[in-house]
Amino acid sequence: VQLVESGGGLVQVGGSLRLSCAASGFTFDDYAIGWFRQAPGKEREGISCISGSDSSTHYVDSVKGRFTISSDNAKNTVYLQMNSLKPEDTAVYYCAALDDYYSDSCWDPGLYLYWGQGTQVTVSS
Repeated sequence: VQLVESGGGLVQVGGSLRLSCAASGFTFDDYAIGWFRQAPGKEREGISCISGSDSSTHYVDSVKGRFTISSDNAKNTVYLQMNSLKPEDTAVYYCAALDDYYSDSCWDPGLYLYWGQGTQVTVSS
């Protein structure tokens, strides 16, 4: 089982990035995929998730209206489109997979079975 994030980088305030999470080694439809981020000195924070079975989505308030999560099940890939980026969005971003049965509890990192290695997002002012 493998999750590989890509698409991070350095962007100016107000800019956009699209992160990708490519999954392999499991049946994509049976899992929900969540995006987390961790800034230096802070706890890992769940920001968005999407169900593999019905594509329902959840967002934390701080990214609602700016970030959009989507999935391409044919490619086993989940995307996180990030617009109107702010300096406080600077963090390492991780994707992770949990049993889709628990998708309504996708903010709990302890429920996740698989994690990617992370990709750095830096928003400069």
